[in-house]
Amino acid sequence: MLVAVQTKVVISNQQGEKLVGILHDTGSKELVIICHGFQSSKERIPMVNLAAAIERGGTCAFRFDFAGNGESEGSFQYGNYHSEADDLRSVVLHFRETHEIKVLIGHSKGGNVVLLYASKYNDVDTIVNISGRFYLERGIEGRLGKDYLRRIKETGYIDVRNRKGEVAFRVTEKSLMDRLNTDTHRACLLVPQECRSQFFD
Repeated sequence: MLVAVQTKVVISNQQGEKLVGILHDTGSKELVIICHGFQSSKERIPMVNLAAAIERGGTCAFRFDFAGNGESEGSFQYGNYHSEADDLRSVVLHFRETHEIKVLIGHSKGGNVVLLYASKYNDVDTIVNISGRFYLERGIEGRLGKDYLRRIKETGYIDVRNRKGEVAFRVTEKSLMDRLNTDTHRACLLVPQECRSQFFD
């Protein structure tokens, strides 16, 4: 039975922030990169299970934390889709020296990130989007409350609180606009036809 070696890998992004990930090294030159979702991390069960399944197939897997999430440096941002695509770019460039990047897999928000990556950089053969939201304007009112646009224009931010009433994270006007201005449909059209794309709800 194949036993992969798990190693912590630290990669600097374009802002010089350290991105922390776990490489499941099977000895293969082929690698799948796994991207987590909103307010998540490489340690969440879907990321760990995906890496384990890929590892069992004999391919290397890398799961990592985007900047501001998990163990990685930086501050958490609500939108940040394009910045996370750039984080993914730093990871791809790091491993391209030693591996053949076979697939980019993203879960939830990470699904949107791999799509944006493929539309911008045009250098991957396959992307897998698991439960990525297509209409990014949906779901905002449920998280930020009614009249969120008016309120954020007045104050410049909205604090989102958890069930204990503590501030879980702050949504700035800039980060909200990043989400609202991220055009998933346009990104789909920009993905090269030779890039195989799979979408799962």
